[in-house]
Amino acid sequence: MSGIKIRGTGRGLPERVLTNDDLAKKVDTSDQWIVSRTGIRQRRLCTEETHADLCAAAARAALERGGIRPEELGVCIVATMTPDTLVPSAACTMQRALGLSCDTLCFDLNAACTGFLYALHTAECLLAAAPRKYGLVIGADVFSRVLDWSDRSTCILFGDGAGAAVVEWRAEWPSAGAVLGCAGNDGLLRCPAGGTLSMEGQQVFRFALEAVPWCIAQVLERQGVTAEAVDLFVFHQANARIIDLVAKKYGIPPEKYYKNIQRYGNTSAASIPIALSELEEAGRLPAGTRAMLVGFGGGLTWGGALVEIA
Repeated sequence: MSGIKIRGTGRGLPERVLTNDDLAKKVDTSDQWIVSRTGIRQRRLCTEETHADLCAAAARAALERGGIRPEELGVCIVATMTPDTLVPSAACTMQRALGLSCDTLCFDLNAACTGFLYALHTAECLLAAAPRKYGLVIGADVFSRVLDWSDRSTCILFGDGAGAAVVEWRAEWPSAGAVLGCAGNDGLLRCPAGGTLSMEGQQVFRFALEAVPWCIAQVLERQGVTAEAVDLFVFHQANARIIDLVAKKYGIPPEKYYKNIQRYGNTSAASIPIALSELEEAGRLPAGTRAMLVGFGGGLTWGGALVEIA
């Protein structure tokens, strides 16, 4: 038995807000059309801010909330597909920005919107062998860089942002029991190097409706618990309809799951940690809370984990 718990969370968001009405001036759409199909009302877009700015803001907030000093970190992983530079990686940039020890393991990971969960599991594995048992896991994407702003099927969906979690590993703690996978179908959601994102929205929607319940079932089975034992369900914020349909399928009451997609849109790898940060700020993540985290994304990738708050 060994595993991680979350010590603190944080988020970094651009100042600029782009509403649905703003988008309606650029493409053939409307606030009513977007809200009815996605639940999104606005999103944040970088103007002066860089990817590194968002990561650093989220990381510093998570460290402060967790009461952890940068030099105590043994691992720093950034889940992203839109870093400022491929080399140095976003994580190496954070090493300098945050003043992490030179022997801290720092690297980026790309599993699209499931990236935070992949990174969380990777941190749990690496911390078992690390000399320092605290890890920093950041999910961050600046999707405004890769959107075709004339394509109304995709430009309405995404926003920019970063979220972070500081985790602690102990030998006596249970594992988060992560379930991760990949279908290898890169045709449904694709972003070529140097190009713009394209997506088969309806097919991705159908994939999500299958993948999310499957992940929940697999994690519950692996952990030997029922859905009633989960205090909070935190889903990747891709579409409000997906979240509501999954909640209905499992009979999850409104107070046990969270939605903030109306404010930020789909922030990819950042969506789950941003939601965790808001929940912690609102006092909804007291010590001992068991949170089911579930994501899905391009690749196609999926993942779930049951994480406790320290």
